[in-house]
Amino acid sequence: MERDEFRDLAVGSQAEVEGIKAGVVGSRLYNDDLAPNGPEDRNWSTYNFAALWIGISIVITTYTLASGLIAAGMLWWQALLTISLGNLVVLVPLLLNAHAGTRYGVPFPVFVRSSFGVSGANFAAMARALVACGWFGIQTWIGGLALDALMTAVWGGWANVPGHQGIMFMVFWAIQLAIILKGIEGVKVLESLAAPLLLAGALVLLGWGLVAGGGIANIFSVSAELQEGSAPFWALFWPGLAANVGYWVTLSLNIPDFTRYARSQKSQITGQALGLPLTMTAFSFIGIAVTCASVVVFGEAIWDPVALVTEVAGPLPLVLIIAMIVIAIAQISTNMAANVVAPSNDFSNLAPRYISFKMGGVITALIGIFSFPWLLFDNVGAYIFTWLVGYGSLLGAIGAVMIADYWIVRRRQLDLTDLYRPEGRYAYTGGWNLKAVAAVFIGVLPVIPGFVRAATTPELGDFFTDPTFVESLYNYGLFLTFTVAGLAYLALTMLGGRAPEPAGTAETRETREAVTE
Repeated sequence: MERDEFRDLAVGSQAEVEGIKAGVVGSRLYNDDLAPNGPEDRNWSTYNFAALWIGISIVITTYTLASGLIAAGMLWWQALLTISLGNLVVLVPLLLNAHAGTRYGVPFPVFVRSSFGVSGANFAAMARALVACGWFGIQTWIGGLALDALMTAVWGGWANVPGHQGIMFMVFWAIQLAIILKGIEGVKVLESLAAPLLLAGALVLLGWGLVAGGGIANIFSVSAELQEGSAPFWALFWPGLAANVGYWVTLSLNIPDFTRYARSQKSQITGQALGLPLTMTAFSFIGIAVTCASVVVFGEAIWDPVALVTEVAGPLPLVLIIAMIVIAIAQISTNMAANVVAPSNDFSNLAPRYISFKMGGVITALIGIFSFPWLLFDNVGAYIFTWLVGYGSLLGAIGAVMIADYWIVRRRQLDLTDLYRPEGRYAYTGGWNLKAVAAVFIGVLPVIPGFVRAATTPELGDFFTDPTFVESLYNYGLFLTFTVAGLAYLALTMLGGRAPEPAGTAETRETREAVTE
């Protein structure tokens, strides 16, 4: 690897990284999984990052996010426009936070110590981790349904076994647990191998929709019928857009968990800029087209692809078996990258001496069981307008503080050693940056009434019927919380009179302070 690949890295040689590790190895904030990466650890290329997004974007929940907008009443082009715009929007905070991971070689829970404090980082990390646990449960539940359909195709009597869906849920959970125990390198290999297979499966599904639905023009013409009697487009657009941004706001926070392995800023920026928006738009188009085709073929919109594939391939057991294997791989591929890496690091950050990356993954898997994923994924309204918009509002506020602190307050300059020191410059007040926490609460406060209404409204249409002004603010979700929290943090920081701090990298320090407990 050429040395100029590291020109934008805070630490450009392995010897410098080893020196930093030696200086902080006794800290309670350090373990090998949270340690900064040096040049020898950076082996992710542009393809690896593009494959990462292909692997985690081609998944059932992406499909249902698109098909759900159609079921809610959008025309096909309105849904596709909303999704495309949402993914271009979320790419911005994603790349802004990715920069720190590549420059300093640290994972998300270590990076967030600079803005929230060495202890306050756990507030942000746990908010991200618990969302990931919920997602882990959802993806595992869908994968279990695929295995259940697979078993039914192989043995017809399986459907009569008591609790057959729950059994397959636990089997699928156990398969993923085995992969978790392989660590981060297993995730990289899985994503690279799964990407081509998932693309092929998606194209086969689209081919069925075009043929069975009588062509592209015919299947899209039925979307106008779906819109009759539903909420107006603009009532659906803003919460739909917020849901699409919220869909990946999780990864926009913890993307340093991956970009710390990047060979250069160029490789991660190019790979992500190509992989995320193109894959999400393309696969969402498939979800939209196939959902419209289901109306033509079956007389109703089937927005759950597992149910659709079971209906279509039911008379053809071999086809059903292949389809369910592809769906299972898609769920595992997404779960490993999107919903295991982040919380594994986040839980490790709680007690670095006692919780490793692998142990954090085991904790994630256990909590995922008790997140009641069958309820979270119960219907399109709960999935999009409560789950996605709700947690997106909270994480959007956290992301705003992170970005404002790194890019504006600190101007991309961090002290790498102090990120691991309990009494360093990121100790703030008892380990907490209270201004950051206050800014998050200020940001989410306006959307709480609307979230309560969404969570307690059984029917999707009733959610959009005569909301109060305060309740309607929830429709703007993380757009509102991101803006308010970011401005609040900058205002609180300026009132405190704290100036940006200089960098404390290996190049600028000849000696380092000893780490204390």
